[in-house]
Amino acid sequence: MRAYVEVDLGAIAANIRAVKARTDSEILAVVKADAYGHGLIPVAKAALNAGASWLGVALLEEAITLRESGVTAPTIAWLTPLGEDFETAIKSGIDLSASSTSLLEAVLAAGKNVGTKPRLHIEVDTGMHRGGVLEEWSDFVEYASLHKEEFELIGYWSHFARADEPGESYNQLQLDEFSRKLDSLIAAGLSPQIIHFANSAAALTLPAAHRSMIRLGIAMYGLSPDITTMGSSLDLGLQPAMSVYAKLHLVKSVKKGDPIGYGGVGVAAADTTLGIVVMGYSDGLPRSSTPLAGVTHDGVRAPLIGRVSMDQCVVDLGAQSVARAGDYVSVISPAGYSADEWAQAANTINYEIVTRIATRVPRIYT
Repeated sequence: MRAYVEVDLGAIAANIRAVKARTDSEILAVVKADAYGHGLIPVAKAALNAGASWLGVALLEEAITLRESGVTAPTIAWLTPLGEDFETAIKSGIDLSASSTSLLEAVLAAGKNVGTKPRLHIEVDTGMHRGGVLEEWSDFVEYASLHKEEFELIGYWSHFARADEPGESYNQLQLDEFSRKLDSLIAAGLSPQIIHFANSAAALTLPAAHRSMIRLGIAMYGLSPDITTMGSSLDLGLQPAMSVYAKLHLVKSVKKGDPIGYGGVGVAAADTTLGIVVMGYSDGLPRSSTPLAGVTHDGVRAPLIGRVSMDQCVVDLGAQSVARAGDYVSVISPAGYSADEWAQAANTINYEIVTRIATRVPRIYT
């Protein structure tokens, strides 16, 4: 293989157990976006075996794929715009999220068509101003109360905007709004079975948000929600699950001052040895990455030099390197450059680094 991703399912299990030891709440394993690039089905099964009792995805097709693979655990799909195949979701026992009256109407109509009550979670906007019911809350509650015999109210939930900033006062404002709207829901005769608000950051730093269930996303994969405000994976007691390896296509010597890559933006600072790595931006390495990222060969770091190309990138192996064409280098690994360092090099976040690794790079599970 010219490149591959190694996913440590044991690390994912260890991360779930570490969080589970800190709470009495159930754990929902967030496996959206192909399990943050780690692989939907293997990760979902590993998470359930490790003690997660729920699965969460953004898209309905992700939940349907889980069902088709034989996964029967409670699963919610929460980003389902009007026009989605709600009937298949209901027949498959997939939980749906209602974030507007019109969406609730559409799901209830689908339930009538298939003769089955939909399993619903009500999403409320508590201040992030992205998903969830906001200004129509009173009308939504009134409509839901009138039609409460037509669906099974499984959950009530929201999402934090700034939970990765421990101590931020906005988190408490959202918690207060969450409680106020839950009270009004219950007063209208609507009592959800499960209350969930906490994401990874809140699971690690905000016990008051744990409620019935925690939605464990980035932390499950062993990555920090924010290394600046919360510390690194090591600081949080998490084990990164993804490592990425690629082969050296060529190894060549260049002279000091030689330009490297498109536009000649990389320049050799001294006589050195270059390695041409068979991974590029079509594989998920950000084109904008700087020499803050690179690869590791035989324990020695080799920073990027020049622009990342579509299918390859160039690294500075150093004048004394013994690397040869065909050798594997680690692109992301515990002993080399981390996903956090790649994120810093591309001015982004670790979430984007792992989720963007292309499916043409095979996944191997350990």
